[in-house]
Amino acid sequence: MSHANARLTVHGRRLLVERVRGDRRPVSHVAKELGISRKCAHLWVNRFDAEGDAGLAERSSRPHTSPRRTSRVAEEAVVQARKRLRCGRETIATQTGVPARTVSRVLARHGLPPLAWLDPLTGAEIRAQRASYIRYERDRPGELVHVDVKKLGRIPDGGGWKAHGRPATQAEKSGRKVKIGFDYVHAAVDDHTRLAYAEVLADEKGATAAGFLTRAAAHFAAHGIPTIERVITDNAFAYRNSTAFKTAVADLGARQKFIRPHCPWTNGKVERFNRTLATEWAYRQVFTSNTERADALEPWLTRYNTQRPHRALGGLPPISRLSPTS
Repeated sequence: MSHANARLTVHGRRLLVERVRGDRRPVSHVAKELGISRKCAHLWVNRFDAEGDAGLAERSSRPHTSPRRTSRVAEEAVVQARKRLRCGRETIATQTGVPARTVSRVLARHGLPPLAWLDPLTGAEIRAQRASYIRYERDRPGELVHVDVKKLGRIPDGGGWKAHGRPATQAEKSGRKVKIGFDYVHAAVDDHTRLAYAEVLADEKGATAAGFLTRAAAHFAAHGIPTIERVITDNAFAYRNSTAFKTAVADLGARQKFIRPHCPWTNGKVERFNRTLATEWAYRQVFTSNTERADALEPWLTRYNTQRPHRALGGLPPISRLSPTS
């Protein structure tokens, strides 16, 4: 396939050679007729003289040598870190010492799929990526806080099917579905800093969501965000119709906003946090009880806010955008 801006195809190069060598016409005249420079015309004629018809074929523009290319050892370390940790380029860069931008190039060169395509527990490729190219970020902490709920199936004592396989579960043995219910992970993310707060609660009712918002605001205040100006949520019943939640928002002195129906990317900061939470906490390992998984949330959340590199923050954690509090 010819270069997008190439003046001559392979057929055009043969025509050039026929006019110059066959008809014995001046190179400059033929070059002008074909709309190319004399230098370009001489290039193709000389290649034909040296190699024959094969010299008119397409050639890669890749350099013969790349002395500054990342070594094979470093590339292998990046690939193995990605397969082992299943994390983003900033974390891989920290683990391997390879710059984050180079990590991206290495992963692309080796054809490794984006994390969004992978099963968070096994690393197997399961789905395609969907992305939005309309991005925004508020100018100051507390200007906008995203709130949402993620529902997770509860884990029976001793572990569920992820621990033992589906044939070993009670539901498979008894031939009937055993209902164990769900956990509701309420999450809040500050738009500017990406500072996050989350709790595992028993339901997603209005009063429960209101209590969570009040505690989330206290968490943000303790980390240097004393004021919340706006709270954005989806159009769930608890957020749109609950008097308790509306009162909680008003008590903060904030204004409540809703996303457009069927446009979850409008609440993208917390939606992306939910995916990270599922990948790196809920499904990162096999838990043997629901309590064990719930107890692991707070340590993970502390690491997320204070240590985990965040791509949107230039590889720094959310706490880096906040001034230390007394």
